[in-house]
Amino acid sequence: MKNYRNPIPTVDIIIEMEEGGIVLIKRKNPPYGWAIPGGFVDYGESLEDAALREAREETSLSVHLVEQFHTYSEPDRDPRQHTISTVFIASASGIPKALDDACEVKVFQEDEIPEELAFDHKKILRDYFSYKKTGLRPDNKVSART
Repeated sequence: MKNYRNPIPTVDIIIEMEEGGIVLIKRKNPPYGWAIPGGFVDYGESLEDAALREAREETSLSVHLVEQFHTYSEPDRDPRQHTISTVFIASASGIPKALDDACEVKVFQEDEIPEELAFDHKKILRDYFSYKKTGLRPDNKVSART
């Protein structure tokens, strides 16, 4: 019987606060840095349920999923292993608290986003802010690898 190595599904949740700004967490575990809240999808769990759970576990916020934004799948996006992340945009109100894998949580405006972002979250946030301004989603063209 052949063994297959498959990418691991994850979710990331861009949480827009009703009061303005988006929520980022400072990671307690490697890879360190600021990150969009998110994590691994559990077996038997939908992407949507995973997004709601991860948002609550890392920020203490109950979020409302607004839309599925985009999927990111570059094999090197996570230095630990090959993951595929489905990114959601969500809304919330209240005061986030750092829980679970987060040692700190903060609401940032676009011009305050820290430089030291984990994973490919700099690209994801660049795509998100561009989408909010233009209404255009990230380019879905497949690049040919040689």
